[in-house]
Amino acid sequence: MVEPAPDELSLRALLLYALAWSGGAIAYVPFLTILLPLQVTVLAGDRIAVSWLAYILFAGAVAASLGNILFGYLSDRSGHRLGWVTLGLGISGALLLLMAHATSFVTIIVLVITWQLGLNMMLAPLAAWAGEQVPDRQKGLLGGLLAFAPGMGGLAGAVVTLPGLAAAGERLVLVMVMVTACVVPLLLFGPSRRPPATGSVPPDEGDGPGNQPGRAARARLARRMWLARLAVQIAEAALFSFLYLWLRRIDPTMDEFRTARVLSLVLLAAAPIALLAGHWGDRRNRPIAPLVVCALVASVALLAMAAARSLTTAYAAYALFGCATSTFLALHSAQTLRVLPRSDRIGRDLGLFNLTNTVPSLVMPWLTLALVPYFGFPGLFALLAMLSLCAVGLLSSLRLHP
Repeated sequence: MVEPAPDELSLRALLLYALAWSGGAIAYVPFLTILLPLQVTVLAGDRIAVSWLAYILFAGAVAASLGNILFGYLSDRSGHRLGWVTLGLGISGALLLLMAHATSFVTIIVLVITWQLGLNMMLAPLAAWAGEQVPDRQKGLLGGLLAFAPGMGGLAGAVVTLPGLAAAGERLVLVMVMVTACVVPLLLFGPSRRPPATGSVPPDEGDGPGNQPGRAARARLARRMWLARLAVQIAEAALFSFLYLWLRRIDPTMDEFRTARVLSLVLLAAAPIALLAGHWGDRRNRPIAPLVVCALVASVALLAMAAARSLTTAYAAYALFGCATSTFLALHSAQTLRVLPRSDRIGRDLGLFNLTNTVPSLVMPWLTLALVPYFGFPGLFALLAMLSLCAVGLLSSLRLHP
């Protein structure tokens, strides 16, 4: 076995982190894509389920946005990342179990808000931990490993919705058990010392011959990375929460298990693609090239989804879109760690970057309500394809220094 360089993390440590990050995805993917929409549909009926879900997702996204920045900053100040992760794991797990007892719109929305706060108490310090630990030359590999997280989340959704396996409340218990099993190994066996891994610039450094790029240059790179991710994430957010409802428009017999199976297969297929693309970017020192290709493929897939009239066509177009966006988001998350301006505020800055994940959830419900009743899902997908092309333009000329 090849030993890592002194300032690199071992493969074991990277795998432990990737497993923990997968636990974070398992915590929210089955719930937000399948279990919550299903619970809302049962309580509200098909007629107003979209409206209920839109309001709930909006409130949850606001809580997630604020919570990620807050707990990232608090973990910066305390210096104990994994302690916050442990606390967030316990709080979010307890609140998730309470969801089964929600029988009204108000109860659900309150629980989702508090659950999002607890979940981001775990996720924000976990993301900052990677920023401190993983050197730039391992960022592509890290991104590839992170791509397995959405697939694990989708697979968890397929497992818990297996017919006859578990009732509604028992599904949430299964989710929590899987999350705990993924996160606890990092808490027990993860690296305890901080290597000099971040590429971020201390607060007193700026541009200069001996500091390439400096803090101002990194800030400019970060803004373009932020906008590109936002454009792609808006498209991804639409399918994340409305995939089940879109497929039911095409085929009213579509059920939650078939939707979860499609989602999990697509996300799992994206993982090896991202791993290969990330490794290629590390070896060739071209970390942005895979992002450009993925954004372009996503725009083409969205146009195909807009034209889909059968389940077969819809599955194929969504598979292309899901693989492209999952690869993009995983690799983008890792490469973002290279452009953070301040090494002493990694958690806070990642919280601001996390707005690209949560702001789309604030926008998409209202955009969906405005467009779908008049233009259907095809009109929505055509607009999202244009946004993905904007990401291509933002990233095409961007260069990250080695």
